Amino acid sequence: MNSTASASNHHPGPERRQNPRLRELVDEMLASIRAAANVSLWTPEERSHYEADMARIMESVRSQALGGGAKPARQQ
Repeated sequence: MNSTASASNHHPGPERRQNPRLRELVDEMLASIRAAANVSLWTPEERSHYEADMARIMESVRSQALGGGAKPARQQ
């Protein structure tokens, strides 16, 4: 890995490994996604809906992890 690649992967703020609960949560989410990757659990429409939900959730997680403001309103 060159210095440019490592510098571009560095984000200001606390190292993610310093928050073991957050790391555990992300690992659990990734394991669930990997387990479901090759299984047809949802219709294409349901999958699209859940992918949008995941993107919204991950944006909230990123914001909170980086010390962002108040939690965004929950969508139904």
